[in-house]
Amino acid sequence: MITGTKIRAGLIGAKLSHSFSPRIHAALADYPYELIELEEKEVGAFVQAGEFDALNVTIPYKKTVMPFLREISPEATRIGAVNTILRRPDGTLIGHNTDYAGFCDLVGDCGVPLAGKKVLVLGSGGASRTAVTVATDMGAAAVIVISRNGADNYENLDRHTDAQIIVNATPVGMYPKNGVAPLSLDLFPRLEAVLDMIYNPARTALLLQAEQKGIPYRNGLLMLVSQARRAAELFLDTVIGDSAVRAITKEIAKDTENIILIGMPGCGKSTLGKEIAARLGREFVDCDAEIVKAAGCPIPHIFETEGEEGFRRIETEVLGEICKQSALVIATGGGVVTQARNYPLMRQNGKLLFLDIAPNDLPTDGRPLSQKKSPALLYRERLPLYRAMADEIIPISRDIEENTQKLMEVLSK
Repeated sequence: MITGTKIRAGLIGAKLSHSFSPRIHAALADYPYELIELEEKEVGAFVQAGEFDALNVTIPYKKTVMPFLREISPEATRIGAVNTILRRPDGTLIGHNTDYAGFCDLVGDCGVPLAGKKVLVLGSGGASRTAVTVATDMGAAAVIVISRNGADNYENLDRHTDAQIIVNATPVGMYPKNGVAPLSLDLFPRLEAVLDMIYNPARTALLLQAEQKGIPYRNGLLMLVSQARRAAELFLDTVIGDSAVRAITKEIAKDTENIILIGMPGCGKSTLGKEIAARLGREFVDCDAEIVKAAGCPIPHIFETEGEEGFRRIETEVLGEICKQSALVIATGGGVVTQARNYPLMRQNGKLLFLDIAPNDLPTDGRPLSQKKSPALLYRERLPLYRAMADEIIPISRDIEENTQKLMEVLSK
C-alpha cells in the first residue's frame, strides 16, 4: 500500500452502484475514494467547484468534462476523451486518459503483438478511439473501425476476413444483456487474438467463441485495473508495479466468479453448495428450487405434464438468469450437462466443479430419470459430459465434512 498525504479523490459518472473503482483504488493506495453520481447538467459546476484533488470520470461524461479543463494531455487529446482529472497547486485542472495505458497493458497481457497486424475495432465511441489510438501507436498494419452505419459495417465484414486481431469496444454482450455477440468469429480464419473491453460477464459470447476455437482472448478487467493504477500514479506522483495490477485483477476475478457444482442427481450438490457458500460468505442458489418457483409445481409434475423436453426448456431459462449474476454458489440439476446450450450460460461467469461419486451411493427418490434408468446407467451416459464441461473433477463420498474440505481446498488455489 502506498502511503502519503491524504487526497480527496473519487469517480464521477451517471450510474456507479456496481463500480469496482473504490475496491481497486483501496488496494492500490490509502486515499479515500468516493462515488459521485451526477446528472449531465451538474457536471460543469461540480468540476469547477474545486472540492476535490483528483477525479476519475466514466461514461457518459468523458467528453462533457473537457471544456472545464485548463490543459489536456496528448493521449486524451488524440482520443478525444478524459477519464482522469488532477487539480494543480494553482487550482487549474489538467485532464488525462489512463484508458490508453490500460489498453496497452491488456494487449501486453494477451501476448499477441499488434505490430504489422490487421486490427478490427468494433464500435465507434470513446472506447473505440482508445483502441484505435493504441493499435496505431503499436504499429498495426491496418486499423479498421466497424460501426453500424459507417463505410465498414456489419453488413460488409466479408471485406475484412483477413483480420488478425478483433477488439470489441461496444457494449454488445454486456450484463444484463448477456449471451449475444456483435459478430461470428467463423468469418475470420486468420484470427490470432480477441480482446473485449467488457468485464461483466467475464466471458462474453464473443470470448466464448474465441475460447471454443482456441484463440487467445482477454476481457476488460485487467484494463480497468491498469487504468486505475495509472490514475493512482498521477494522483500521488509515484510508480506502482505491474505485480499490483496482476494481483488485484486476479483477486477480483476470483471473488466475482460463480462456483457452479455439477454432478449426478443425489450426489450432494445442494448440501455441499450451502456449506461452501456459508464458509465463503456467498449467496447460495439451488437451480432445481428456482425451477420449481418458475414452474409453480414440483419437478416430477413438470416431467409428467411437459415431459423431459419441457423440463429442459424451463431449466435453461432459469439457468440463464441465474448465471448472469456473479459471486454465487450454484447447485445445478444432474442433467444440466445433457443440453449443450447450457454450457455457455454457466461458463460466462463460472468455474464448474464436477462432484464425482460412485453411482451405487446415489439415491433415486423423487428423481424421475433416476427411477426410469438406474443410477449406474445414467452415470455411464453422462460421465463424458460432466468431464468435458468441468474445470475441476472432485472425487467425493457420502462424508459431507470431508467433501466440503476437498471443495474448499480446490477453491483456495
